[in-house]
Amino acid sequence: MSATCDDTAVSMSEDAVVVVGAGISGVSCARALADAGVQVVVLDRARRAGGRMACWTREGRPVDIGAAYFTVRTEAFRDVAETWARRGLARPWVDTFAVADAAGVRGSTTGPVRWATQGGLRSLVEDLAAGLDVRLEHEVQAVGAGPTVDGRPVRAVVMAMPDPQALALLRDDLPGVAAPLESRWQPGVSVVASYPQRAWGPLDAMFVHDSPVSLVVDDGRRRGDAAPVLVVHSTHQTAAEHLDDPDAVIPLALAEIRRLLGVSARPRWVQAKRWGSATPPFVRAQRFHLGPENVAVCGDGWSDRPRIEAAWTSGRDVARELAARLR
Repeated sequence: MSATCDDTAVSMSEDAVVVVGAGISGVSCARALADAGVQVVVLDRARRAGGRMACWTREGRPVDIGAAYFTVRTEAFRDVAETWARRGLARPWVDTFAVADAAGVRGSTTGPVRWATQGGLRSLVEDLAAGLDVRLEHEVQAVGAGPTVDGRPVRAVVMAMPDPQALALLRDDLPGVAAPLESRWQPGVSVVASYPQRAWGPLDAMFVHDSPVSLVVDDGRRRGDAAPVLVVHSTHQTAAEHLDDPDAVIPLALAEIRRLLGVSARPRWVQAKRWGSATPPFVRAQRFHLGPENVAVCGDGWSDRPRIEAAWTSGRDVARELAARLR
């Protein structure tokens, strides 16, 4: 991967398909296009690829602050996950989470196996992106008919991002692309708290109901290094109330850690991350949207179950359709 700034548009070929967004859907799309022999460039405003599979690195270790884990439903994605596992990039983590509510911990629930990583979920996106032309720290301003990216003609455009972000980029000359998009997604706030030592009992993760938070994750168990780090994910309602001041969620998260886990110690450090468009409040039967203008939108919002696998599938599927059309 490479990182460029103002010279990105100048060096971009009119024969290239441009993927805007270097999350897993965008990188999955770019990988499938490249495998089909299509010239493709990925642009992203961030310093690193990953999108909502983001992590912070604090004191030499990564902490997942976006998606908490991934699951596997289809054979195609299982092949990808098992390849990561063989190479030591991902591992099956746990299938049982604790469950709590306003009265405290109430038991547990068993579901699909959740997968985790040692290097942070972002590392999986970066692995998929290896060898692709990914240009970071470049913020696209507009996608228009032609199609064009910031006024420059390109072969096709794929916007791999939540609907509100795609709508913000679309010019008025692409009403057909904008029509199926939803302007409101559910927000979220993640709070990471690092403690002097592990002061709670066995825990992988906990779903929480009737609370300002929805999920508590033991990042030391998830990462496999036993670090005394907890990640708390707010409810959408809590995030909406504090979007202008995500740090206001910190005392709510710490209070729930005390109530549910009995941790009275002050954290060594604590930090909050706001997600303006965390999850879609709807489901879709379509896997992507591709209009006649060769402008597409993909991501986990194009699924009956928004999650990492859905984002990967959406990117792959739109790439296949687009490659066939371009041939």
